[in-house]
Amino acid sequence: MKSAKNTVRLGLFLGCLVIAVSIFRMGAVPYVTREKRWSIGIYTGPSPFKLHAPRTVVNPVLSARDVSDVPAKFVADPFMIRKDSTWYMFFEVLNANSGRGEIGFATSSDARHWRYGRIVLAEPFHLSYPYVFAFENQYYMIPESGETRSVRLYKSEDLPGRWVLAATLLTGSAFVDSSVVRYAEKWFLFTETGPYINDTLGLYYADTLAGPWQEHPKSPIVTNAPHTSRPAGRVLTANGKLVRFAQDDSPSYGTQVFAFEITDLTTATYQEHPVSELPILSPGGDGWNGKGMHHLDAQMVDENEWIACVDGAQRDWALRFYSWR
Repeated sequence: MKSAKNTVRLGLFLGCLVIAVSIFRMGAVPYVTREKRWSIGIYTGPSPFKLHAPRTVVNPVLSARDVSDVPAKFVADPFMIRKDSTWYMFFEVLNANSGRGEIGFATSSDARHWRYGRIVLAEPFHLSYPYVFAFENQYYMIPESGETRSVRLYKSEDLPGRWVLAATLLTGSAFVDSSVVRYAEKWFLFTETGPYINDTLGLYYADTLAGPWQEHPKSPIVTNAPHTSRPAGRVLTANGKLVRFAQDDSPSYGTQVFAFEITDLTTATYQEHPVSELPILSPGGDGWNGKGMHHLDAQMVDENEWIACVDGAQRDWALRFYSWR
């Protein structure tokens, strides 16, 4: 009996020794945490403020399991664009090997049922929030690249792939989730300038897309407001009204989405008010979006129908490492 106990103790000691040596070599301590795992769904409704999951769609329409060319932890931040009879959706794919976001795409004939394509844009830094749009028969993308402390504009040489850097619009800050809109013959750019806290919304403007860009005299237009600052999708025109969406990042990241009508926008003035006191998107039950929703890109199909790609989160256990090096 004593010999057996000694063997167990020796085994435990050797096991602890191996773990200690591994921690020392890695310079990191392992720990278990719970984190949000995002996937993508489709909502429809009579307006971008009244959206729901249609009965003809099984959500999520895209998840990490659909990504076939890289090991993916999740997919998020979807944006759609239509060319001829094909819908293209671009979104972040978090690469499990590198820990960085890359931009993937999927295609659809009806914007309801999607087929994953491949990664079309990867850089040696994190990418997400691929804000894709068309202007003068050309397709552009502004992915989030806050790690580079810049806002980068990419141009497609052959949609959906071959994205090349066309211009750097802003530098000098960790701009997050930059969202552009052309309005009254000017370009305006909304961007989160208080990352990590997500409580400050900056506004910039330019005469041309490539710039030069100037900070708006009213910028920042939102301060000390983690509930309503960080952009949550495309700035759009609905019923003649200009609307921006904001993700609620308090008490935790990516909780729900609010909408704001922009009532005054010039190069000198800015005013907005909430479309509703209630969120436009919020978590639903225990399913694919049970722990958060933080993004939508709504597109008008006809006068009485809008379709939107959205994302939602579940919370799963994950192994993380705290590094002291």
